[in-house]
Amino acid sequence: MNKLPLLLILIVLYSCSPRGEAPAASTPANYQDLLSLFREWRAFERPPMRAGAPDYTAETFARRQPAFRQLQARLLAMDTTGWTVPQRVDWQLVWAEMNGYDFNLRVLKPWARDPAFYKSLWMARSDVPAHEGPTHHHTTEIWTYSFPLSDSARARLLDDLSVIPPLNEQATLNLTGNARELWVAGIRDIRRQSQNLQEILQWPGVGEDPQLSAALQAARASTDELAAWLEAEAPKKNGPSGIGKEHYSWYQRNVHLLPLSWEEEVMILKRELARAWASLKLEEHRNRHLPPLQAADSPQAYAALAEQSAQSLMRFLQQQEILTVKDYFEPALRQHLGAYVPQQRRNFFWIGAHYDPRPLYSHFYHWFELARMDTEPHPSEIRRGPLLYNIFDSRNEGTATAVEEMFMQAGLYDDAPRVREIVYIMIAQRAARGLGSLYAHANQMSMEAAGGIHAEWTPRGWMKTEKELLLFEQHLYLRQPGYGTSYITGKYLLEETLAAFARKKELAGEEFRLKDFFDQLNAIGNIPISLGRWEMTGEQLGLP
Repeated sequence: MNKLPLLLILIVLYSCSPRGEAPAASTPANYQDLLSLFREWRAFERPPMRAGAPDYTAETFARRQPAFRQLQARLLAMDTTGWTVPQRVDWQLVWAEMNGYDFNLRVLKPWARDPAFYKSLWMARSDVPAHEGPTHHHTTEIWTYSFPLSDSARARLLDDLSVIPPLNEQATLNLTGNARELWVAGIRDIRRQSQNLQEILQWPGVGEDPQLSAALQAARASTDELAAWLEAEAPKKNGPSGIGKEHYSWYQRNVHLLPLSWEEEVMILKRELARAWASLKLEEHRNRHLPPLQAADSPQAYAALAEQSAQSLMRFLQQQEILTVKDYFEPALRQHLGAYVPQQRRNFFWIGAHYDPRPLYSHFYHWFELARMDTEPHPSEIRRGPLLYNIFDSRNEGTATAVEEMFMQAGLYDDAPRVREIVYIMIAQRAARGLGSLYAHANQMSMEAAGGIHAEWTPRGWMKTEKELLLFEQHLYLRQPGYGTSYITGKYLLEETLAAFARKKELAGEEFRLKDFFDQLNAIGNIPISLGRWEMTGEQLGLP
């Protein structure tokens, strides 16, 4: 990097600074300096403990703020001249995480506005690198335990559970916000935690362990007390829950590294919603003389369909040279093939899966990516684990959504053309729910009204069958700005990246191979698509 681009970057950093502070003068740095700072930053980002739980009190945040500003200033002062593109990308990732911390402190304040932040018990692994939405720093990951417990696992679980009572007590001090919809919806999460704690008491080896039973009972009692307090306070809450257009646009550009404003996201999602509906109707017309798809109507029929579909997808990826199929891909997929669900209980995703699960299994690209994180950790320490603040959303959710259509266009459903209809229904659902979330964050409509767009604009009424999924999704998207749109905006940015990658090959007179594209994308890791494009094409952010 020569001095002129460095100057331009510093100007950009100054203009993006939430408080307008001028960055410190640049100083020569090497990549090891960045790694050292990254370790300090991640250690700082974990709050200190207070009475046995992470400390999210206002006084502690204020006391630690000078140390944060020092870390941020050291990062901004780094002169990255001579660094490779991957090293500069890593610098951007640390910059984005620090912006995320700052934004949470100034605007989002999940510990003060969002009761669901205090959910401690997680029964299943997320299908993305970290939990979706703001989450506290000492959760109890039940999915990591096998019951009956070993001695070491028992000690770990007792330690995890010991955090819940003091954290719930702290929540009643910290939750001073006035975001009514977040408040009311969060009560549901806390009530469900109590139910899950009660369920665990019935698991193998738990009831016979007095200490473990007592810890679970104490955690449940404190959770019930928190839920009761939240319900008592709810009538006093009357403020908006969205963060507003200006904050939303800043957050997307400076934390999640999407070169898009609120208004641009609205345009993209409207366009994708219309395209999905139009494409669906064209597919239906083309297929009008074909027999309709038949849903699996028994556990045996679903099991046979799931097996056939898993084999079809894996064979397609391998034989059609879509990407390099790793040994751990198929086992990762097979853990999530699902099971038969009676028709009256199927939610949106399982309605489609009972006709043909390959569109859903394509979205389960997620599990390939998590298996890669577990089996082949990225060589960069900065990219090895999950990025903070859901910064991975455009990469992981966007890619999983994009490949549904990419695999379709590459021929996955040549043996069953009507399955293409399911793909467009899924795209429409993602666009509709994301569009609703945008209006909710702009405080132009309630979470319930956003859910109305979600339900009414999903074809065939498939989002009207199971309200639990609708509530879960719209609540998450209000809690985590940009998550509801990341499926479509990430897809859009990945398609732009594919176009730029292919054009670069064409201009150089080189052969384009889809396998090369996906293999390079996978090797880069779970980073925002905008940074992936920079590494893969040399182009930064939008089209030149």
